[in-house]
Parts: sequence; C-alpha cells; structure tokens
Amino acid sequence: MTIIMKSGLLVLGLLALTSCKKETPAKDSDTLYPAVVENESTDPVQMIAQGKALFEGKGTCNSCHLADKKVIGPSIKEITKIYKEHNASIVTFLQGDGEAIVDPSQFPIMQANFAITKKMSEYELKTIEAYMNSL
Repeated sequence: MTIIMKSGLLVLGLLALTSCKKETPAKDSDTLYPAVVENESTDPVQMIAQGKALFEGKGTCNSCHLADKKVIGPSIKEITKIYKEHNASIVTFLQGDGEAIVDPSQFPIMQANFAITKKMSEYELKTIEAYMNSL
C-alpha cells in the first residue's frame, strides 16, 4: 500500500513540476498583423507594394473597396478620382481629420475603420494612398 502511495506522490510531483513551465511572451512576429513597413522608403514601387499589403491586410480596406467596382464602399478608382478633383488628401481623411467627400452616406460605416487607420503611421497611410493612386 505504501508503494502505491509513494508512486502516486511521485507522479503528482512530476506532474506539478512539468506543468509549471514558464510562459514566454509572444514575439512581434506572432502578432495578428506583423509589421509590413520595416523601413520607410521613398521608392514609389516599394511604397505601392507596402501600401497594397496594408490595404489588403492590417487595414482590411479590401473588405469594402475593390479597384473598379462598388461593393460596400466606393471603388478605389472612384475615390482617387474624386480626391484628385477636390485636391484633397486621402491620408488626412484616414487620420480622421478630413471630410467624407466621395460618398458621405457611407461615412458612418467608414468611421468604424478609423480605429485601425488612426493607429497607422503617416508613412503607412501614405503607402496606402500611393497604392490606391497606382490603380
């Protein structure tokens, strides 16, 4: 009987030791949206590529905006055309500082996304604008 009790205590002790593993903090690479912009480039090709990655990833813009077709929000081509006509800045709008000039009726839906875009750096927003203007 004592052998069974000693064996049981040994098993419980080993179990306690192995279950007390120290957790390691998550690395930056484990985040939901890893860094797309690692270096700020002035090369238009690189900025467009970074902007596309942000538009389709971290920004989740492509869930409402397609290149030449209205889905939930206006098409990218319509947005860039109107912003050019008004000499307005897409970056300023995405920072939450500009007026909705393309389709004001959709502005309440877009406001929810400001939680994402306001956390982006100005450079990241400029790459998104560069990508949009490239289409």
